[in-house]
Amino acid sequence: MNVQVKLFAVAKQLVGSEIASVELPAEPTVADLRTALARDFPALSVTLASVVFAVNAEYATDQTRLSTTDEIACIPPVSGG
Repeated sequence: MNVQVKLFAVAKQLVGSEIASVELPAEPTVADLRTALARDFPALSVTLASVVFAVNAEYATDQTRLSTTDEIACIPPVSGG
């Protein structure tokens, strides 16, 4: 199945787009999404260990199941003062 992931901050810069389209296996989880993003966008690999995902405007764990209708956001850590 294919999902669209909204990217922010450094993730957006590394991919060069606000949206990443990713192909996932049947009955995917956020952990599957992390793996697919690393595969499809190698520049994100290091960053993916510290990003948080939100699914339908709620923070998600790696065990959260995904569907094609979910709104998914990849939120990198923010620094600054």
